[in-house]
Amino acid sequence: MTKRPKALIIGGGIAGPVTAIFMKQAGIDAELFEAWPHSTGIGGGLQIAPNGMHVLAEIGLADEMIRNGSIAEAFEFHSQSGARLGSINHNMKQRFGQPAVNMCRATLNEALINKAWCDNVELRFEKRLVAIEDRADRPIVAHFADGSSAEGDFLIGADGVHSAVRSHVVPDGPKPFDTGLLGFGGFVPRSVIADIPIGQRVETTFGQSGFFGYGFCSSDPKDGVMWWSTQPSHGADAAEFRSRSQDAIKRHLLDFHAGWHDPIPRIIDAAEDIVVTATLDVATLPTWSRRRALLIGDAAHATSPHAGQGAALALEDAMRLGRLMRQGQELSLTFQQFEDERRPRAEKIVALARRNGNSKREFSATGAWIRDRMLKLLIPITAKGMDWMYAYDPRAA
Repeated sequence: MTKRPKALIIGGGIAGPVTAIFMKQAGIDAELFEAWPHSTGIGGGLQIAPNGMHVLAEIGLADEMIRNGSIAEAFEFHSQSGARLGSINHNMKQRFGQPAVNMCRATLNEALINKAWCDNVELRFEKRLVAIEDRADRPIVAHFADGSSAEGDFLIGADGVHSAVRSHVVPDGPKPFDTGLLGFGGFVPRSVIADIPIGQRVETTFGQSGFFGYGFCSSDPKDGVMWWSTQPSHGADAAEFRSRSQDAIKRHLLDFHAGWHDPIPRIIDAAEDIVVTATLDVATLPTWSRRRALLIGDAAHATSPHAGQGAALALEDAMRLGRLMRQGQELSLTFQQFEDERRPRAEKIVALARRNGNSKREFSATGAWIRDRMLKLLIPITAKGMDWMYAYDPRAA
Protein backbone atom coordinates (compact mmCIF):
# COMPACT_ATOMS: atom_id res chain seq x y z
CA MET A 1 0.00 0.00 0.00
CA THR A 2 1.41 3.41 -1.01
CA LYS A 3 2.10 5.73 1.90
CA ARG A 4 0.17 9.00 1.70
CA PRO A 5 2.33 12.13 1.68
CA LYS A 6 2.13 14.32 4.75
CA ALA A 7 2.11 18.11 5.11
CA LEU A 8 3.25 19.90 8.25
CA ILE A 9 1.29 23.15 8.51
CA ILE A 10 2.49 25.86 10.88
CA GLY A 11 -0.21 28.28 12.01
CA GLY A 12 -3.81 27.82 13.11
CA GLY A 13 -5.33 31.15 12.05
CA ILE A 14 -7.11 31.34 8.71
CA ALA A 15 -4.70 30.07 6.06
CA GLY A 16 -3.49 27.09 8.11
CA PRO A 17 -6.75 25.21 8.77
CA VAL A 18 -8.08 25.88 5.27
CA THR A 19 -4.83 24.68 3.69
CA ALA A 20 -5.07 21.53 5.78
CA ILE A 21 -8.63 20.94 4.59
CA PHE A 22 -7.61 21.29 0.94
CA MET A 23 -4.59 19.04 1.49
CA LYS A 24 -6.89 16.31 2.76
CA GLN A 25 -9.04 16.77 -0.33
CA ALA A 26 -5.89 16.32 -2.45
CA GLY A 27 -5.11 12.99 -0.79
CA ILE A 28 -2.41 14.40 1.48
CA ASP A 29 -2.36 13.93 5.24
CA ALA A 30 -2.06 17.14 7.23
CA GLU A 31 -0.82 17.91 10.72
CA LEU A 32 -1.38 21.48 11.92
CA PHE A 33 0.63 23.18 14.67
CA GLU A 34 -0.50 26.35 16.45
CA ALA A 35 1.76 28.23 18.87
CA TRP A 36 -1.05 29.36 21.17
CA PRO A 37 -3.43 27.28 23.32
CA HIS A 38 -6.77 26.38 21.79
CA SER A 39 -9.27 29.06 22.76
CA THR A 40 -12.55 30.55 21.62
CA GLY A 41 -14.01 34.02 21.81
CA ILE A 42 -10.75 35.85 21.05
CA GLY A 43 -10.31 38.49 18.36
CA GLY A 44 -12.15 41.40 16.86
CA GLY A 45 -14.26 41.68 13.75
CA LEU A 46 -13.29 41.34 10.11
CA GLN A 47 -14.87 41.26 6.68
CA ILE A 48 -14.54 38.44 4.15
CA ALA A 49 -14.90 39.81 0.62
CA PRO A 50 -16.74 37.83 -2.11
CA ASN A 51 -13.52 36.29 -3.44
CA GLY A 52 -12.83 34.84 0.00
CA MET A 53 -16.42 33.74 0.45
CA HIS A 54 -16.08 31.56 -2.66
CA VAL A 55 -13.39 29.59 -0.81
CA LEU A 56 -15.58 29.22 2.28
CA ALA A 57 -18.34 27.97 -0.01
CA GLU A 58 -15.98 25.38 -1.47
CA ILE A 59 -15.37 23.88 2.00
CA GLY A 60 -19.04 24.12 2.96
CA LEU A 61 -18.83 27.03 5.40
CA ALA A 62 -20.17 30.04 3.47
CA ASP A 63 -23.81 29.61 4.47
CA GLU A 64 -22.84 29.13 8.12
CA MET A 65 -20.74 32.29 8.10
CA ILE A 66 -23.56 34.24 6.44
CA ARG A 67 -26.00 32.99 9.10
CA ASN A 68 -23.65 33.82 11.98
CA GLY A 69 -22.21 37.01 10.50
CA SER A 70 -23.71 40.11 8.93
CA ILE A 71 -23.86 40.75 5.20
CA ALA A 72 -22.23 44.09 4.43
CA GLU A 73 -24.50 45.83 1.95
CA ALA A 74 -22.30 48.92 1.58
CA PHE A 75 -19.32 50.86 2.90
CA GLU A 76 -20.38 54.41 3.71
CA PHE A 77 -17.78 57.20 3.97
CA HIS A 78 -18.15 60.44 5.94
CA SER A 79 -16.08 63.47 6.84
CA GLN A 80 -15.14 64.27 10.43
CA SER A 81 -18.18 66.57 10.68
CA GLY A 82 -20.50 63.80 9.46
CA ALA A 83 -20.98 64.97 5.86
CA ARG A 84 -21.48 62.03 3.51
CA LEU A 85 -18.63 61.54 1.04
CA GLY A 86 -19.84 58.48 -0.83
CA SER A 87 -20.46 54.75 -0.76
CA ILE A 88 -18.93 51.61 -2.28
CA ASN A 89 -19.45 47.83 -2.45
CA HIS A 90 -23.15 47.61 -3.28
CA ASN A 91 -24.88 44.46 -4.62
CA MET A 92 -21.82 42.31 -4.08
CA LYS A 93 -23.62 38.96 -4.28
CA GLN A 94 -25.41 39.95 -7.48
CA ARG A 95 -22.18 41.13 -9.09
CA PHE A 96 -19.68 38.60 -7.80
CA GLY A 97 -21.65 35.51 -6.78
CA GLN A 98 -21.09 35.89 -3.03
CA PRO A 99 -21.74 38.75 -0.60
CA ALA A 100 -19.19 40.51 1.56
CA VAL A 101 -19.73 39.31 5.13
CA ASN A 102 -18.69 40.88 8.43
CA MET A 103 -17.98 38.34 11.14
CA CYS A 104 -16.25 37.92 14.45
CA ARG A 105 -12.78 36.52 13.93
CA ALA A 106 -13.42 34.08 16.77
CA THR A 107 -16.52 32.73 15.00
CA LEU A 108 -14.57 32.17 11.80
CA ASN A 109 -11.59 30.58 13.52
CA GLU A 110 -13.78 28.22 15.53
CA ALA A 111 -15.63 27.13 12.38
CA LEU A 112 -12.36 26.53 10.50
CA ILE A 113 -10.80 24.52 13.33
CA ASN A 114 -13.96 22.43 13.73
CA LYS A 115 -14.08 21.78 9.98
CA ALA A 116 -10.42 20.75 9.92
CA TRP A 117 -10.98 18.42 12.87
CA CYS A 118 -14.02 16.86 11.17
CA ASP A 119 -11.88 16.30 8.07
CA ASN A 120 -9.37 14.32 10.16
CA VAL A 121 -6.65 16.95 10.25
CA GLU A 122 -4.31 16.34 13.18
CA LEU A 123 -4.43 19.48 15.35
CA ARG A 124 -1.66 20.37 17.81
CA PHE A 125 -1.83 23.44 20.04
CA GLU A 126 0.87 25.10 22.18
CA LYS A 127 3.47 24.11 19.57
CA ARG A 128 5.74 27.09 18.92
CA LEU A 129 8.13 26.48 16.03
CA VAL A 130 11.80 27.12 16.79
CA ALA A 131 13.64 25.41 13.92
CA ILE A 132 13.21 23.55 10.64
CA GLU A 133 15.53 20.76 9.54
CA ASP A 134 15.39 20.03 5.82
CA ARG A 135 17.88 17.39 4.65
CA ALA A 136 17.59 15.65 1.32
CA ASP A 137 18.10 12.19 2.82
CA ARG A 138 15.25 12.34 5.35
CA PRO A 139 11.81 13.87 5.96
CA ILE A 140 11.55 17.56 6.76
CA VAL A 141 11.46 18.08 10.53
CA ALA A 142 9.79 20.84 12.54
CA HIS A 143 11.20 21.43 16.03
CA PHE A 144 9.09 23.08 18.74
CA ALA A 145 9.84 25.03 21.90
CA ASP A 146 8.57 22.25 24.16
CA GLY A 147 11.29 19.91 22.84
CA SER A 148 8.98 17.92 20.57
CA SER A 149 9.34 17.55 16.81
CA ALA A 150 7.33 16.33 13.82
CA GLU A 151 8.27 14.87 10.45
CA GLY A 152 6.57 15.31 7.10
CA ASP A 153 7.13 15.35 3.35
CA PHE A 154 6.86 19.15 3.14
CA LEU A 155 6.04 22.13 5.35
CA ILE A 156 3.68 25.06 4.86
CA GLY A 157 4.28 28.30 6.75
CA ALA A 158 0.86 29.84 7.44
CA ASP A 159 2.04 31.54 10.62
CA GLY A 160 1.24 35.16 9.90
CA VAL A 161 3.06 38.44 9.63
CA HIS A 162 5.62 37.48 12.29
CA SER A 163 6.22 34.11 10.63
CA ALA A 164 8.89 31.85 12.09
CA VAL A 165 8.87 29.83 8.87
CA ARG A 166 9.75 32.98 6.90
CA SER A 167 13.02 33.17 8.84
CA HIS A 168 13.86 29.71 7.50
CA VAL A 169 12.79 30.38 3.91
CA VAL A 170 14.48 33.80 3.64
CA PRO A 171 16.91 34.04 6.58
CA ASP A 172 18.17 37.49 5.59
CA GLY A 173 14.94 38.68 4.02
CA PRO A 174 12.99 41.86 4.76
CA LYS A 175 11.18 42.21 8.06
CA PRO A 176 7.53 43.28 8.31
CA PHE A 177 7.19 46.97 7.43
CA ASP A 178 5.60 49.27 10.00
CA THR A 179 3.31 51.60 8.05
CA GLY A 180 3.29 54.14 10.89
CA LEU A 181 -0.39 53.66 11.69
CA LEU A 182 -1.90 52.12 14.81
CA GLY A 183 -5.15 50.22 15.06
CA PHE A 184 -7.48 50.33 18.07
CA GLY A 185 -10.63 48.24 18.19
CA GLY A 186 -13.20 46.22 20.01
CA PHE A 187 -16.94 45.83 20.54
CA VAL A 188 -19.71 47.84 22.19
CA PRO A 189 -23.31 46.83 22.98
CA ARG A 190 -25.82 47.45 20.19
CA SER A 191 -27.77 49.65 22.56
CA VAL A 192 -25.05 52.28 22.14
CA ILE A 193 -26.21 52.96 18.56
CA ALA A 194 -29.83 51.79 18.92
CA ASP A 195 -31.10 55.16 17.69
CA ILE A 196 -29.01 55.00 14.49
CA PRO A 197 -30.52 52.72 11.81
CA ILE A 198 -27.30 51.63 10.07
CA GLY A 199 -28.82 48.33 8.94
CA GLN A 200 -26.15 46.23 7.22
CA ARG A 201 -23.95 49.15 6.25
CA VAL A 202 -20.42 49.68 7.51
CA GLU A 203 -20.08 53.33 8.59
CA THR A 204 -16.63 54.94 8.28
CA THR A 205 -15.20 58.42 8.79
CA PHE A 206 -12.08 60.20 7.58
CA GLY A 207 -10.73 62.72 10.08
CA GLN A 208 -8.19 65.46 9.70
CA SER A 209 -5.99 62.81 11.25
CA GLY A 210 -7.03 59.19 11.37
CA PHE A 211 -10.08 57.09 10.51
CA PHE A 212 -12.97 55.46 12.37
CA GLY A 213 -15.37 52.69 11.43
CA TYR A 214 -18.16 50.60 12.93
CA GLY A 215 -20.77 48.04 11.93
CA PHE A 216 -22.46 44.77 12.84
CA CYS A 217 -20.53 41.54 12.54
CA SER A 218 -23.15 39.11 13.80
CA SER A 219 -26.77 38.24 13.13
CA ASP A 220 -27.35 37.80 16.88
CA PRO A 221 -28.90 40.98 18.34
CA LYS A 222 -27.21 40.16 21.66
CA ASP A 223 -23.77 40.48 20.05
CA GLY A 224 -22.04 43.83 20.01
CA VAL A 225 -21.04 46.30 17.33
CA MET A 226 -17.47 46.10 16.04
CA TRP A 227 -15.53 49.37 15.88
CA TRP A 228 -12.03 50.42 14.97
CA SER A 229 -9.88 53.52 14.97
CA THR A 230 -6.83 53.98 12.73
CA GLN A 231 -4.40 56.78 13.54
CA PRO A 232 -0.80 57.87 13.09
CA SER A 233 1.49 56.47 15.75
CA HIS A 234 3.34 59.76 16.49
CA GLY A 235 6.21 57.79 17.97
CA ALA A 236 4.15 55.68 20.41
CA ASP A 237 4.10 52.09 19.18
CA ALA A 238 1.46 49.44 19.85
CA ALA A 239 3.48 47.83 22.65
CA GLU A 240 3.68 51.17 24.49
CA PHE A 241 -0.09 51.60 24.29
CA ARG A 242 -0.69 48.01 25.40
CA SER A 243 1.33 48.75 28.54
CA ARG A 244 -1.21 51.43 29.50
CA SER A 245 -4.40 50.82 31.43
CA GLN A 246 -7.69 50.49 29.58
CA ASP A 247 -8.80 53.79 31.07
CA ALA A 248 -5.70 55.52 29.73
CA ILE A 249 -6.22 54.07 26.26
CA LYS A 250 -9.86 55.19 26.29
CA ARG A 251 -8.84 58.71 27.36
CA HIS A 252 -6.38 58.82 24.47
CA LEU A 253 -9.09 57.77 22.01
CA LEU A 254 -11.62 60.27 23.39
CA ASP A 255 -9.04 63.05 23.06
CA PHE A 256 -8.01 61.94 19.56
CA HIS A 257 -11.62 61.76 18.31
CA ALA A 258 -12.88 64.83 20.19
CA GLY A 259 -15.22 66.81 17.96
CA TRP A 260 -15.90 63.94 15.58
CA HIS A 261 -19.52 63.42 14.64
CA ASP A 262 -21.97 61.31 16.62
CA PRO A 263 -21.96 58.38 17.51
CA ILE A 264 -18.16 58.12 17.49
CA PRO A 265 -17.49 59.67 20.93
CA ARG A 266 -20.20 57.58 22.59
CA ILE A 267 -18.91 54.37 20.97
CA ILE A 268 -15.46 55.06 22.40
CA ASP A 269 -16.92 55.99 25.78
CA ALA A 270 -18.73 52.62 25.92
CA ALA A 271 -15.73 50.59 24.75
CA GLU A 272 -14.14 47.91 26.91
CA ASP A 273 -11.30 45.46 26.29
CA ILE A 274 -9.73 47.76 23.69
CA VAL A 275 -7.15 45.98 21.52
CA VAL A 276 -4.17 47.86 20.08
CA THR A 277 -2.24 46.60 17.06
CA ALA A 278 0.56 47.81 14.85
CA THR A 279 -0.29 48.15 11.15
CA LEU A 280 2.29 46.06 9.33
CA ASP A 281 2.72 44.65 5.86
CA VAL A 282 5.17 42.52 3.88
CA ALA A 283 5.31 44.02 0.41
CA THR A 284 7.67 41.60 -1.32
CA LEU A 285 10.02 38.73 -0.56
CA PRO A 286 12.79 37.40 -2.80
CA THR A 287 11.14 33.96 -2.75
CA TRP A 288 8.21 32.24 -1.11
CA SER A 289 9.80 28.79 -0.85
CA ARG A 290 13.02 27.04 0.06
CA ARG A 291 13.40 23.38 -0.82
CA ARG A 292 10.42 21.68 0.90
CA ALA A 293 9.07 24.70 2.82
CA LEU A 294 6.54 27.19 1.39
CA LEU A 295 5.06 30.43 2.71
CA ILE A 296 1.39 31.33 2.22
CA GLY A 297 -1.01 33.98 3.49
CA ASP A 298 0.41 36.74 5.68
CA ALA A 299 3.67 34.83 6.03
CA ALA A 300 4.30 35.46 2.32
CA HIS A 301 2.48 38.74 1.66
CA ALA A 302 0.96 40.35 4.74
CA THR A 303 -1.26 43.26 3.80
CA SER A 304 -2.41 46.16 5.95
CA PRO A 305 -6.18 46.21 6.51
CA HIS A 306 -6.93 49.19 4.26
CA ALA A 307 -8.10 47.08 1.30
CA GLY A 308 -10.11 44.54 3.31
CA GLN A 309 -8.37 41.63 1.58
CA GLY A 310 -6.01 40.01 4.08
CA ALA A 311 -8.28 37.12 5.04
CA ALA A 312 -9.54 36.66 1.47
CA LEU A 313 -5.98 36.43 0.10
CA ALA A 314 -5.14 33.78 2.70
CA LEU A 315 -8.23 31.79 1.72
CA GLU A 316 -7.37 32.10 -1.98
CA ASP A 317 -3.82 30.88 -1.30
CA ALA A 318 -5.04 27.82 0.56
CA MET A 319 -7.44 26.80 -2.16
CA ARG A 320 -5.07 27.41 -5.04
CA LEU A 321 -2.26 25.46 -3.37
CA GLY A 322 -4.62 22.57 -2.72
CA ARG A 323 -5.68 22.53 -6.37
CA LEU A 324 -2.07 22.54 -7.56
CA MET A 325 -1.12 19.72 -5.19
CA ARG A 326 -3.75 17.54 -6.82
CA GLN A 327 -1.76 17.61 -10.06
CA GLY A 328 0.95 15.46 -8.49
CA GLN A 329 3.88 17.22 -10.10
CA GLU A 330 7.31 17.54 -8.51
CA LEU A 331 7.13 19.61 -5.30
CA SER A 332 9.50 22.39 -6.35
CA LEU A 333 7.52 22.90 -9.56
CA THR A 334 4.27 23.12 -7.61
CA PHE A 335 5.75 25.65 -5.21
CA GLN A 336 7.12 27.76 -8.04
CA GLN A 337 3.86 27.64 -9.99
CA PHE A 338 1.97 28.67 -6.86
CA GLU A 339 4.28 31.66 -6.34
CA ASP A 340 4.19 32.66 -10.01
CA GLU A 341 0.39 32.67 -9.99
CA ARG A 342 -0.21 34.28 -6.63
CA ARG A 343 2.60 36.83 -6.25
CA PRO A 344 1.40 39.48 -8.79
CA ARG A 345 -2.12 39.64 -7.35
CA ALA A 346 -0.98 39.58 -3.72
CA GLU A 347 1.67 42.26 -4.15
CA LYS A 348 -0.74 44.50 -6.09
CA ILE A 349 -3.21 44.33 -3.19
CA VAL A 350 -0.50 44.95 -0.56
CA ALA A 351 0.54 48.08 -2.48
CA LEU A 352 -3.09 49.23 -2.86
CA ALA A 353 -3.72 48.81 0.86
CA ARG A 354 -0.62 50.82 1.71
CA ARG A 355 -1.75 53.65 -0.59
CA ASN A 356 -5.24 53.59 0.93
CA GLY A 357 -3.66 53.96 4.35
CA ASN A 358 -2.10 57.24 3.28
CA SER A 359 -5.53 58.89 3.32
CA LYS A 360 -5.74 58.13 7.06
CA ARG A 361 -2.61 60.02 8.05
CA GLU A 362 -2.43 63.54 9.43
CA PHE A 363 -3.50 66.45 7.23
CA SER A 364 -3.67 70.16 7.75
CA ALA A 365 -7.21 71.55 7.96
CA THR A 366 -6.90 72.70 4.35
CA GLY A 367 -5.40 69.38 3.27
CA ALA A 368 -8.24 67.44 4.88
CA TRP A 369 -10.79 69.73 3.19
CA ILE A 370 -9.17 69.09 -0.20
CA ARG A 371 -8.93 65.34 0.45
CA ASP A 372 -12.61 65.13 1.37
CA ARG A 373 -13.64 66.88 -1.83
CA MET A 374 -11.37 64.68 -3.87
CA LEU A 375 -12.84 61.61 -2.21
CA LYS A 376 -16.34 62.76 -3.03
CA LEU A 377 -15.36 62.94 -6.70
CA LEU A 378 -13.19 59.83 -6.80
CA ILE A 379 -15.17 57.31 -4.71
CA PRO A 380 -17.56 56.38 -7.58
CA ILE A 381 -14.57 55.86 -9.90
CA THR A 382 -12.58 54.02 -7.24
CA ALA A 383 -15.52 51.69 -6.57
CA LYS A 384 -15.47 50.45 -10.17
CA GLY A 385 -11.70 50.18 -10.09
CA MET A 386 -11.86 47.69 -7.21
CA ASP A 387 -14.00 45.14 -9.04
CA TRP A 388 -10.91 43.18 -10.14
CA MET A 389 -10.28 42.20 -6.50
CA TYR A 390 -13.76 40.91 -5.84
CA ALA A 391 -14.35 39.33 -9.26
CA TYR A 392 -11.45 36.93 -8.80
CA ASP A 393 -12.83 33.42 -8.32
CA PRO A 394 -10.18 31.00 -7.03
CA ARG A 395 -12.28 28.06 -8.19
CA ALA A 396 -11.69 29.11 -11.80
CA ALA A 397 -8.03 30.12 -11.46
